[in-house]
Amino acid sequence: MKISILIFGSDNFIAKLPDQIHDANSFNLEVITNLNQAISRIQITPPDILIVQTSCDGSMELCYWLKEQTKLSWIYCILLEDRSQLLLDRSRYGREWELEMTSIALREGADAYIWLPLEETDSTSAELTASQNLLLAQLTIGLRKAQKYRDLIRTNDLLSAIALADSLTELSNRRALEWDLPRQIQKARTNGTPLSLIILDVDYFKKVNDSYGHLVGDRLLQLLSNRLRQNLRYQDTAFRYGGEEFVIILSHTSCDEAVVVARRLNRIVSEQPFAINNQLSINITISLGTACLRMEDDVNGISLLNRADQCLLQAKAAGRNCVISCEKYFSHHTSHLRVVSS
Repeated sequence: MKISILIFGSDNFIAKLPDQIHDANSFNLEVITNLNQAISRIQITPPDILIVQTSCDGSMELCYWLKEQTKLSWIYCILLEDRSQLLLDRSRYGREWELEMTSIALREGADAYIWLPLEETDSTSAELTASQNLLLAQLTIGLRKAQKYRDLIRTNDLLSAIALADSLTELSNRRALEWDLPRQIQKARTNGTPLSLIILDVDYFKKVNDSYGHLVGDRLLQLLSNRLRQNLRYQDTAFRYGGEEFVIILSHTSCDEAVVVARRLNRIVSEQPFAINNQLSINITISLGTACLRMEDDVNGISLLNRADQCLLQAKAAGRNCVISCEKYFSHHTSHLRVVSS
């Protein structure tokens, strides 16, 4: 991906910049002269590097604004000083004054502050070349910072994916559910669409662990997770809630539709045994509770989860291997765990 540079400055200003900046093979270059447009552009698609012409109206306001944006602090801001009065004062007051002005610019939000002569004359030609070389050097720093930021984002994305994934089943974990459910609730309420939820539990799972050990139990959970994942709709999201308990968020799904999904999953799990290895297959059933989002539900989904969990408890109390909704009771044939050895 090419590095993006946003220039806040005039056409005459751009003409003084090194030719390398205009290389379309190296950079995505965009020029804006309006302060509000520049702020809007940065908010929507942040550039890697911002080059600011100080004599352009709103230049210092842009630096102040960017400094206050914590989430945009990685943007490398290069301030090019071309204000005529300050250039005259620079030649008049000397090196100490120039350093003080540089300190002020850096405190105000710039990552680099470079003096740019107004016109290229015999006396300023060497200084302009030096300023352009300094700008290129600062671009190199900006590019390095942008690359490190991108590497950090990729690392954070990887770590986030690891933190939100269940290592055994490769489904999303409880932490991911606690993060995603409030988002799904907000989206459903904003769009006025239904949202439902299923909590399911493996019936008599303890018997598998007691009879065959935890490794077989773990393998069974992996196979169950794969079967659930392969039979969910595109809008459904499955989570391992803990132990042998799973939660499925059903977006754009009414109460009645949630029951249809739950009954289908019940059937899909019970109709075919799970092949642990060449010698062992296990038949299991699941109990399921469903609930749909109500107006009075809290934004985090705790009450929604509690209702579905209460339905799951009722399903277990009713003999297991069935679906219970907050609206209706749906019974399926009930059977205890049956182990089949080949």
